[in-house]
Amino acid sequence: MPETAGAITREQVAHLGRLARLSLTEDELDRYSAQLADIVAAVARVTEVATPDVPATSHPMPLQNVFRDDVPRPCLSQEQALAGAPDAEDGRFRVPRILDEE
Repeated sequence: MPETAGAITREQVAHLGRLARLSLTEDELDRYSAQLADIVAAVARVTEVATPDVPATSHPMPLQNVFRDDVPRPCLSQEQALAGAPDAEDGRFRVPRILDEE
């Protein structure tokens, strides 16, 4: 595979494989380096398309907020919230410790 500017080499793919703790065959190194080079080229083409007169967008269609207004309303009291808890202590849910204190 001829090496061009920005090409992904077999050595880089092998290095990434080692970092990810993957055992890659020689065939996979060739295949993945070609596939990654194609991906890098596709991303480079996308960046070439953007021009200063085209505004950046996150969606092709305009979006509008579909959420309701945030209006305060009554909620459960502390006693009601803890009523169904399997274990409570000092007005809080009691759960098993998962981390050791240091």
